[in-house]
Amino acid sequence: MDTRQLEYFVAVAEELNFTRAARRLFAVQSTVSAGIRSLEHELGAALFERSSKRVALTPAGMALLPEAHAAIEAVDRVRSAVTLTKRGIRGRLRVGIFTNIDFVDLPALFGEFHERYPLVDLQLGASPSGSTGLADDVRRGRIDVAFMGLPAQDLAGFRVVELARSAFVAVLPAAHPLAGKESVSLAELAGEPWVDSPEGFGTRIAVERAFAAAGLGRTVKAEVADLGELPRFVRAGLGVAVLPLIIYRPAPDVVLLPLDDGIDWMLSAISRPKPSPAIAALLELLAERMPAGIS
Repeated sequence: MDTRQLEYFVAVAEELNFTRAARRLFAVQSTVSAGIRSLEHELGAALFERSSKRVALTPAGMALLPEAHAAIEAVDRVRSAVTLTKRGIRGRLRVGIFTNIDFVDLPALFGEFHERYPLVDLQLGASPSGSTGLADDVRRGRIDVAFMGLPAQDLAGFRVVELARSAFVAVLPAAHPLAGKESVSLAELAGEPWVDSPEGFGTRIAVERAFAAAGLGRTVKAEVADLGELPRFVRAGLGVAVLPLIIYRPAPDVVLLPLDDGIDWMLSAISRPKPSPAIAALLELLAERMPAGIS
């Protein structure tokens, strides 16, 4: 058994598709299939149920998956420990990012990381399902570090570096009847049509929980993945919105009002509990460059 066989197994187990797994690993499908067959032969058990329509884990495969993750991570740590003493930190580092965080200069940050650790293969990508998808990707070992907008209570089991906090504010059309107030509450906005991020995004989760805690409901009429664009949709009359002040991009003909309900949003970076040297180095750089408490 070698590490590559386990990587093939993990990829197929998570994708439940040999073609997608091969694409993810930059390998040909026949190589992945042969690696899985070899692993099954060595273990004396079938790991997948295969048919023309679906691929599913067998009980043996389900039992192996967490152990395979642990073994791959252990081997990565061993390799990193040796190379760290010889040539500096190296290895692969997969990072899940947001594409709409204007207050963080991601190109500069990752450029500095690359300059410090040129032997690290840095790979960046986003998730269409927002923070929820990124957290699941870290949990399953698909990525190593993720920028995260989920509330702290949703991050149990992760190593968490808090990067920034910001209060939510309401965004209303300038002509809205409530626009002249000094502040506004969720109860006053509950009956309005809403513009919000898609389900699974950290900001949406925080707002939904605040509504539930207050015993209120609302109707989301439009979903916008780029949070910075919410004010433009509000300006167009599609609804009201709330968003973290730190994310707000100024737009004409809208007003910002403090929320009486006091909802906060936290930006953090997360990894699995036992990070490799490359992961730890990135988390340390983030803590240096983005001290928590930005508002």
